[in-house]
Amino acid sequence: MEFLSQLQVLLHELIENPQMAQLSFMVLLGAAAFALMMALLLIYLGLSDPIRRRVQRLSPQAASAGASAGGKGHAGKTTDTALRVADAMGHRLMPGDQAVLSRTQEQLRHAGIYAPGALSTFYGAKLGLTLLLPALFLFGVQFLRLPFATVMLLAVAAAITGYLLPTYWLNRAVQQRTTRLRRGLPDTLDLLVVCTEAGLGLIAAIQRVARDLEISQPELSEELKLFGMQTRAGMDVRSALRDMEQRTGVEEIRGLVTSLIQSMRFGTSIGSTLRIYSAELRDKRSQEAEEKAAKVSTKMLFPLVFCVLPSFFVVSIGPPLLGAMVAMGK
Repeated sequence: MEFLSQLQVLLHELIENPQMAQLSFMVLLGAAAFALMMALLLIYLGLSDPIRRRVQRLSPQAASAGASAGGKGHAGKTTDTALRVADAMGHRLMPGDQAVLSRTQEQLRHAGIYAPGALSTFYGAKLGLTLLLPALFLFGVQFLRLPFATVMLLAVAAAITGYLLPTYWLNRAVQQRTTRLRRGLPDTLDLLVVCTEAGLGLIAAIQRVARDLEISQPELSEELKLFGMQTRAGMDVRSALRDMEQRTGVEEIRGLVTSLIQSMRFGTSIGSTLRIYSAELRDKRSQEAEEKAAKVSTKMLFPLVFCVLPSFFVVSIGPPLLGAMVAMGK
């Protein structure tokens, strides 16, 4: 009864205040529109079908994902549900051009994402953000009194931003991972040289280096571990090296794979090949550092001209000009 009385007092205050009543109506209308859109989307995707949910729950991949999510608590379950929704939505937005799909799949592999449903999840995220960002914007813009044309223009801009945001994130993830792999490659080559000259074979040396780099270079250690698992599963060493080259997409790793394959083909020493390539890689890194250092003077020209020199002129020439103006005024 106390709750009902408080609700009655609140409704009475809203009725007496027209602005609060209008604001509450707009908030409820936006929430209802968003809920209706999400309900129609779920119905369209067929996520409310209990048979489909049970089949997904009984699949091995979904069972493992549910077990890992159960260890993370409520946040893990929410993430798993969001990924399943994005995967279902991605099948509707996935383009029919195989070249575009192959390029996107290659970028996902370069970013270190090897899950089977990563491609559909990526396109589902694009569709979800395209719908979610304008809905959130329209819900929040109700508190501002903006013209209808401005609101629609900003909503379209939010939709375009939501569509391009996953692509931007993917490109940035590929760039960051490539940089980390390139930085960790010289240390990896040094460890490989030590292991091969100590008497280990190429596969055993790579597996040993992968264990040593778990903390300092986790991305490169993961790639080397995957190479070791492929060779233990029966894949040819050359095929495993080529697959690692395609997964990473790093130019330095491509050169390393080519050198190792040629060394195995012609029967030369693996340790000598690794030592020579390590020296070449360090020379290349030194040349890149010298090139960047040579460009510093040119890059500093524009900040000096537009930021430093105007303030310097004001400090150095300003007082004499003010003194001259006072003398001429007298």
